[in-house]
Amino acid sequence: MNKHILIVGGGYVGLYTALRLQRKLHRELRGGEARITIIDPQSYMTYQPFLPEAAAGNLSPRHMVAPLRRILPKVRILNGTVTKVDHAERVVTFQPAEGEPRQVAYDVIVMAAGSISRTLPIPGLTDIGIGFKTVGEAIALRNRVLHLLDVAESTVDPEVRRRALTFVVVGAGFAGVEALAELEDMAKDSTRYYRNITPADLRWVLVEATNRVLPEVGPEMGKWTLEQLRERGIEVKLDTRLESCEGGHVVLSDGTEFDAETLVWTAGVKPSPVVNDSDLPLDERGRIKTTAALTVAGTRDAFAAGDAAGVPDVTNPGQYCAPNAQHAVRQAKVLADNIIRHLRGEQLVDYRHKYVGSVAGLGLHQGVANVYGVKLRGFPAWFMHRTYHLSRVPTLNRKVRVVVDWTLALFFKRETISLGEMEHPRDGFRAAVATTRR
Repeated sequence: MNKHILIVGGGYVGLYTALRLQRKLHRELRGGEARITIIDPQSYMTYQPFLPEAAAGNLSPRHMVAPLRRILPKVRILNGTVTKVDHAERVVTFQPAEGEPRQVAYDVIVMAAGSISRTLPIPGLTDIGIGFKTVGEAIALRNRVLHLLDVAESTVDPEVRRRALTFVVVGAGFAGVEALAELEDMAKDSTRYYRNITPADLRWVLVEATNRVLPEVGPEMGKWTLEQLRERGIEVKLDTRLESCEGGHVVLSDGTEFDAETLVWTAGVKPSPVVNDSDLPLDERGRIKTTAALTVAGTRDAFAAGDAAGVPDVTNPGQYCAPNAQHAVRQAKVLADNIIRHLRGEQLVDYRHKYVGSVAGLGLHQGVANVYGVKLRGFPAWFMHRTYHLSRVPTLNRKVRVVVDWTLALFFKRETISLGEMEHPRDGFRAAVATTRR
């Protein structure tokens, strides 16, 4: 056989596909008949559903990531980016973290590059905006919120204080609602350590362009979530768009204007840019055009799944599978088996899923769920949310570490320390050097 399988992306699809191939092709890998390579900028896979808990301090950021080299000892890991895919020649251009780009040849390619935040040309979006897709963004956001509480406590200027304590989240899907709920819960809990800040001083604004929140859990549970958020004092603005936020001055389409120091952007995702630098076919939404068997349409030796692929939903003709973790993990299993069938000349099978439902956390001990038609809210939904995602975290090692974090959180208060200087570790040393020179 002697085939080289190249996986572009080490996220859900990349990791779980490689994990299954590593187990099912162990003889071929040991004998040199097959090789597997993953190319990804990071050396770990991030379990994104735990980003809100990491941002709120309920979970160590190191425990929500899975180290690729440790989990995949039979797989070669290359850290860097793929800047071009030339499938006609079966090569990709690989740009390592440092050094000159080089070409990497392959026999079979798996496009699992995932997605990035989908932004709009909104004036000032980069002035105060931050995404919520990576560990770095989650921890930076946590540090930012806690730092701004310090700022508000230390200033005597009411405008500075009001601006520091105003937080905006754009997008009311899973990422937006869970991030807002966890951060609001953390910030409210942190006010007990400040003399001049009360929970009522905090202003949280959720901006959503449609007329509902959490559409994934259904209309009834979405309505309940909306009521819960508003009962907590969170301003939820539906059918509203962000017009601009230049210099921190937020302008909404309903005419509302105010100043804010923080804006979290969670309004959708789009395929990784690498899909545009390839000769693989794309669909009308800019995703890799994929068959139900997870092969690239009209192309041999190429597979795709996850957020970067337009996978037809065979259970709902005319529709596509949603870009979420539930599909990615399930697709990876079918994808790995189909790659093996392809290498052995066997018939491929279609990816067919049974909808399980959705769960979302709304802060400590609060949640909402719609699973197999069973609707839960409050503590039972929160418990189900944690249980489900714990079962999805790869490796027993990660599972145990997550449980330990949660257990400790039951007995000890969460940390409310801002370590923002971690984002600029050389500033203090540079200041010392400048002082010496003077």
